[in-house]
Parts: sequence; C-alpha cells; structure tokens
Amino acid sequence: MSRGSFPRIPRSPGGSRTPLLLAVAAVVPAGFLGWLLWDASGGPADDGKHPAAAAASSAPPSAHRVSPSPQPRTSAPGQPSPSAPEAEGTPSADGPLKGKVVVVDPGHNIHNSEHTAEIDRSVDIGTGRKECDTTGTSTDAGYAEATFSLDVSHRLRRILQAQGATVRLTHDGDRPFGPCVDERAEIGNKAHADAAVSVHADGAAVGDRGFHVILPAAVKGGRADTGPIAGPSKELGARIAGNFVRTTGSAPSNYIGGGTGLDTRSDLGGLNLSTIPKVFIECGNMRDPQDAALLTDPTWREKAAQGIANGIADFLRR
Repeated sequence: MSRGSFPRIPRSPGGSRTPLLLAVAAVVPAGFLGWLLWDASGGPADDGKHPAAAAASSAPPSAHRVSPSPQPRTSAPGQPSPSAPEAEGTPSADGPLKGKVVVVDPGHNIHNSEHTAEIDRSVDIGTGRKECDTTGTSTDAGYAEATFSLDVSHRLRRILQAQGATVRLTHDGDRPFGPCVDERAEIGNKAHADAAVSVHADGAAVGDRGFHVILPAAVKGGRADTGPIAGPSKELGARIAGNFVRTTGSAPSNYIGGGTGLDTRSDLGGLNLSTIPKVFIECGNMRDPQDAALLTDPTWREKAAQGIANGIADFLRR
C-alpha cells in the first residue's frame, strides 16, 4: 500500500522473556523495545506511552494505482510451491483458539487494474470519501502487492486454523475486483470476529525499510465510530508487532512510527468502519531492493505469516 506520490507506485508458554528481548535488541530501535515488554497479565508494560502510536499520522498519503506486470512464480526457483491452503472455515477439531473467529483481509486484488472504473468509485469511510480500492504497489520486477498479500493470507489462515480458529478471508482472488474498503470492514463486522488483520506491503522510497502496523485513530462520523475498538486494536497491533520482530528478524520501519513499528491513521475505511478489533500490517517496502528480496522469498513469507499469527493468538488468549 503506497504512502506517497513518488513513483512509489501505489499503492512460551511461561517463563521470562528477557532472553528474547536480548536476542532482538541488536536489530530493534530503542523506541520499540517497550512494545516487547509484557507485564504479568500479558499486556504491554507501557501501553499508551508512545506518541507515534497515540496520534494520527499528520499527512496520510493516498495510494496510487499501477497495472501489475505478469505474475511471477509464487515460489522462488528451485523451491516447491506452497501447498494449497485449507478450505476456509475448517479449523482443527481442537486447539487453543477453538471458538475464536479471525477475519484476514488480503490487501487489494490482482484484478483491480482491469476494473479501474469500478475501483475509482468513491465510498464513505466515516471521515469523508475515498476510492473503493486501489491496485496496490509492486516490486521493480513486477511482483504485485496483491499477490503477496493473498499468499501471506493463505499461510496465515492455515496456521490459525491449525490452532482451532475459524478464519474467513474478505476475498480469495475469486472476485473480479475489490471488495471495496467499506465492504472489507463489513465482512469482519458481520462475522462478529474476535480480531481482524489486513495484510499489505508498502510502496515507499528506496532506503525506506522495515514493517509497521497501522492502528485505527479515534474516529466518529457517518457510519464510523472507532471508540469501542481503538484500545483493543492498539493491543492487537502491539502484539503483532512484537511477534513479527521475533519471528522474522525484521526491524520496525525506519520511516514511519518513530521506531515503534506502530502508526495511527484516520483515513482508512477498513479501520474506520470496523466494529471489531482490527489493524493493518505493512510487512515491508516493495520498492526497496533489500525488503523486496524478503517479500519475494517464500520462506520469509512463511515467517511473516507465523509472526502475525503469533500476535493474533497472543491477543485472543489474553
């Protein structure tokens, strides 16, 4: 999901966690370490004390559309393709997340570029109006954000289902375009999900690296009222961020969030219109060669899915 107008194409069980913190300290900015400190009850030790996570982004950028190039292999040469994802809504018979419902929202749709008139249609996002959807961004080699997000979402679904969760995707590459951002939110609302996450990759300048999790700002207007979910969503985002660092080894963004890996925005309909705890995650910057090498690596994408799943599981077991 692009953040600017540049040719940044659009867009343990129990025990001390100190060893884990020491293991990641070398790659994690000091400002982010607070989110890795969990109190005895399992929550962030300094929840609410990071200014970058407490205020909306001052100049939220808009996504720009680009027609994705022909899609590359979903696996790197010489590596087997991921096995087909389990059918939606078929969790394991038992597991720690049994009875929990999670909505996974793969960012964008690979067919959006074929339906520009439809995705240009504006929809109400509470704070105003915005395009139904965009095509997202891509790597220089043409690996599309929509392809990346669907692949990670399939992996995430498999991991969560193995833990007993019921998982629903907002789309599975089976639609001609969209869904629109307001419909994406409504899918989670109607499912009465316990948590939702929208999977993305960013499109920023070369040298901008790392991941960040986007949290809903306090918004009330039109059909939007994030008051009841802003707090839980912040906790969900902090847990995903901490687990993403530990699992992938990737550092928080060096260009958004002041080293916390967290960013708060009021311009995203998928968050504004949600009535359940929900966050977005930008897993890396597709326009940076070093991040792109990770995002196009199936092994790293599996780690990314595991990190997101671990954060969701931590949140749901709190």
